[in-house]
Amino acid sequence: MSQAGPTDTASQAPRTEGSRIAVVVNGNAKSVSSEVIATLDQILEGGDLYISRRVEDSEAIAATLLDRGYDTILTGGGDGTFTVVVTAVVKAARLRGIQPPRFGLLRLGTGNSLAWVLGASQMGSGARAARALSADVARLRADAGSRPLPLVEVEGMLSPFCGFGIDANVLHDYTQTKSFFARTPFARAAAGIATYAVAAATRTIPEYLFKQTPHCRVINRGRDAYRIGPSGAPLGGPLRSGAVLYEGPATIAALSTIPYYGFGFRVFPYAEERQGYMQLRVSTISSVIFVRHFSEIWRGTYYNPEVLFDFYVDAVDLELDPATNFQIGGDIMGERTRVSAKLTDPIRVADFYSPPRA
Repeated sequence: MSQAGPTDTASQAPRTEGSRIAVVVNGNAKSVSSEVIATLDQILEGGDLYISRRVEDSEAIAATLLDRGYDTILTGGGDGTFTVVVTAVVKAARLRGIQPPRFGLLRLGTGNSLAWVLGASQMGSGARAARALSADVARLRADAGSRPLPLVEVEGMLSPFCGFGIDANVLHDYTQTKSFFARTPFARAAAGIATYAVAAATRTIPEYLFKQTPHCRVINRGRDAYRIGPSGAPLGGPLRSGAVLYEGPATIAALSTIPYYGFGFRVFPYAEERQGYMQLRVSTISSVIFVRHFSEIWRGTYYNPEVLFDFYVDAVDLELDPATNFQIGGDIMGERTRVSAKLTDPIRVADFYSPPRA
């Protein structure tokens, strides 16, 4: 991760509390063009903009952000960029014994699941992107509200979601397909929802039809867990710590604190329904059911307890056999046979849907 060094903030005009904003963008993201970088640099008046290209330097960037005392840190480049930056800053703040700043995001990545939750503007391109960036930063400085957002802590990372199975396989196949398109005349359109569709149709679904479904075992390692019934109500009694919540085949086994995956896909409709819990979703859904009920599944309204196993949990062990692709915040981490995940204390996030500051 490299950085474009900000100007000395001590020489800048005084700002109101909460208005000091740093922006960390992923320089490798499709939407982060030289035009976007120049626009952000102008909006931020020549400072407070950091360009990240390598995850390895995230600790140095986090230290600089805390040293300079920013009130809000915005990330741009998708859910993976948010995950990397938040993880580094929160860890550094914990070591210093201080509260981390507020976080937010600009919709500059491919999926941007958090943008659907927090109300970040659709960027577009050219002049439209410049206007959207200017508007979002201005709103954050003036009146954007805040709210707490718990995250999933897994393998030392803090993320809105993580998971095994077909969702991770789609991400893996998307990466492979994007790399292929990058070497063709279609390189300019290599990152986006169309490439996801091509990857799913040509790689993920054919493999899904003929490959053995992994065996999944989920163990409750936290407070009482609950099976989720219709409309998000608990189904049955509490499931104590140590209880096996699910054992059997699984095409997906994932956790989330927010309802959405990228592009507005409402995979976790109950993720924000019960304070102090995240949603675990295990599924055995077939391709036939998925296609037949696609619109309901996309909106998060499909309910079928025979193929969808949803739970309120705060800490679990997930075991998969054989080793299966695993993703954190939309970034593929490789194959795993076991992970432990728990709910974190909430961070503060800038939320354009929340009431403005007084």
